[in-house]
Order: sequence, then structure tokens, then C-alpha cells
Amino acid sequence: MRWFGRPSDELDSEEAVRAAQEAGAQTVAECTDRQRATLRGRIAVLTLRPRSGTPWLEAELEDGSGSITLIWMGRREIPGLTAGRELKVTGRVSWVDGRRRMYNPYYELL
Repeated sequence: MRWFGRPSDELDSEEAVRAAQEAGAQTVAECTDRQRATLRGRIAVLTLRPRSGTPWLEAELEDGSGSITLIWMGRREIPGLTAGRELKVTGRVSWVDGRRRMYNPYYELL
């Protein structure tokens, strides 16, 4: 449902947050340092970043409340994981340089 006078991206964010909560997931905005969390959202950006000769696959997950960087160390790709794909992840949230990160999370492609 669209309302006059409200930007569509704001409505999309609210729908994304509601979908995550209905699936039993937390929102990114609720996550604190060292908390184990289950999140649901959409991959906005997917990047391969080598670190000391080891590949790191990084994905920016957005759920309407915020974003978190998912990092799979030692991976070059994950079959089915593409920008725009909806994903459910579980792992420990950490704060690094003022940004949320989750290393080697368990994932489910939706």
C-alpha cells in the first residue's frame, strides 16, 4: 500500500523491517556488539576483497533498519549469492571501526 506524501524508499524500508520481524529475525538496528543474531534482508553490494593473500567475500546486507557487512573468509564466491538476493543469516555481530560486521555467518538463500 502506498501513501501520498511519503517517499517510496521509506515505505520499502518499513516493509523490509516488518518482513524480518514476521520471520522471527532481529533488525540490524537492534544488534549490539558480540550479540548472536539472526537477520533477514537483501544483499545490496557483493565484493571480493583479498586480505593478506586470502580471499574475503563481503556482502552488505540491508534490512530497512540499517546495514551490516557479512564476511566469509577464504571464499571467492557462494553459489546463488548475488546482489539483490534475499538472505537469512545467523552469527555473532561485532563492531569494527564503527560498523557492524558478521564473520562467516550461517546463511540461507531465500
